[in-house]
Amino acid sequence: MTAALDAPGIALRAEALIALRGLVGQRADPAVLSALPGGFVTKRRGHGQEVADVREYVDGDDIRHLDRGSTARTGKLHVRRFQEERDRVTLLVADFRPSMLWGTRRAFRSVAAAEALAMVGWRVIEDGGRVGLLALGAGTPVAVPVRGRARGMLGVIGGLVRAHDAALQLALAGERADPPLDAGLARLARVAPAGAELVIASGFDAPGSGFAQELGELAQRRTPRLLMIRDDLAANLPPGSYPIRVGDGGRTQVRIDARTGPDAPPDRDLAGFPVLALDAGAPPADTARLVQAAFPADREP
Repeated sequence: MTAALDAPGIALRAEALIALRGLVGQRADPAVLSALPGGFVTKRRGHGQEVADVREYVDGDDIRHLDRGSTARTGKLHVRRFQEERDRVTLLVADFRPSMLWGTRRAFRSVAAAEALAMVGWRVIEDGGRVGLLALGAGTPVAVPVRGRARGMLGVIGGLVRAHDAALQLALAGERADPPLDAGLARLARVAPAGAELVIASGFDAPGSGFAQELGELAQRRTPRLLMIRDDLAANLPPGSYPIRVGDGGRTQVRIDARTGPDAPPDRDLAGFPVLALDAGAPPADTARLVQAAFPADREP
């Protein structure tokens, strides 16, 4: 990799994605919630094996769930309530196609997409779920099987770094065309189990004519969640082609179309699904607060 491509915000580093684990435990700002689309489903309590809490007995409680220790200490009947056991599987989908490999401030959109997905993945792991990866680019997709615990997340991070390095090398070789995103979504039906949560981080450029249909079919048995990775500085420029000087002194062209220009509608909905818009130029701590609010621990998978 050339020195220009190894610069912060252009290269994707495993240690930086690992360090994001420390951000996901920060408390979300309640004011952020009102800015997010959709609602959040609270945690369901059931009769699994994990104890959710212990409280004083009330009429109607199942006497089989008496907690002997608390009852003996207090002299009053106490019962256990159990957390329903659910196998939460989240497949992270990273868009590393050529249109994602640029940015005007802190980082490329592709790097910001990987950061946001890493934050979501760490939250899933912390909540006892399992994560996997499908990284889409101009070349061969990179897939990481669904696994749990920190080891599973480290495997996802390794896949993100490998896929991003490959995408940068293809761009360096002159690959500029975006494969349609709908073709990548078609792969999800084969690798994502029924009931899985699909978190797709993309700019949603060149979606393809079948994008809405593919997303709708996935939603029949899975839960898609869309992260729109924007560059807010570029979004305020008039539509047109802009010359960009890259780190090694060369020049390239970036196209700003009407969809991402100043008159573009707010990115709150795409193909009928709510969208969380994230600015690639924002500090990771700001992104973490948005992710924390949009992906609470007690959401439904």
